[in-house]
Amino acid sequence: MLFEVLTPSHWVMLALLLGFAIAHSGLAALRPWGEKRIGPRLYRILFALVSLPLAVVLIIYFFNHRYDGVQLWQVQGVSGVQTLVWVLSAISFLFLYPATFNLLEIAAIEKPQVHLYETGIIRITRHPQMVGQVIWCIAHTLWIGTSFTLLTSVGLVLHHLFAVWHGDRRLLARYGEAFVAAKSRTSVIPFLALLQGRQTLNLQEFLRPSYAGVVGFILLLWWAHPLLIGSTAKLNW
Repeated sequence: MLFEVLTPSHWVMLALLLGFAIAHSGLAALRPWGEKRIGPRLYRILFALVSLPLAVVLIIYFFNHRYDGVQLWQVQGVSGVQTLVWVLSAISFLFLYPATFNLLEIAAIEKPQVHLYETGIIRITRHPQMVGQVIWCIAHTLWIGTSFTLLTSVGLVLHHLFAVWHGDRRLLARYGEAFVAAKSRTSVIPFLALLQGRQTLNLQEFLRPSYAGVVGFILLLWWAHPLLIGSTAKLNW
């Protein structure tokens, strides 16, 4: 019965998710080795040239097959659900793209470095991208309600949970006791360190242009969402 539910697109998505996870996490693990040989900037460019196309393929394939498989539930006609999904999606992007990241380093304009952050959104959770991905998956799985979307969400969440362990391991190897101290003052679960008194929230750290940029991106995405869906539908993937 289970294998009858899993259409070929389910297996393709599993392969795409696995390929992205291996490439993304593998290149992250090889960063110290690679930077010694080709330099931080060139390695960041290599990382982007591998990761970004794979991410684009994942997004397009998800858009085009999101309603594949079995419809497990249907709540799109329920009052308030669409608003809830949009609110959760907006919150997810605030975590997925926190202002603790230096955009110039991401673009390799400045020398890319591994930072040990403990400010801004890191006070809420040490792994904001994982939290953002979980929130995004909950919102979209709730809205679409298909077995394909559920499988995609489970795969994405599992990869990000692995990234929590993998990221902490790399920071420990690089910073040693400094990371142990930072880890003791932060938490993976959102707001846990704040509730336990191990961390304090400084709202002034969120008053930065980069956060305004994230909000602008969310508004742009809300406006362009139908266009994205329509554009990807033209690709026979």
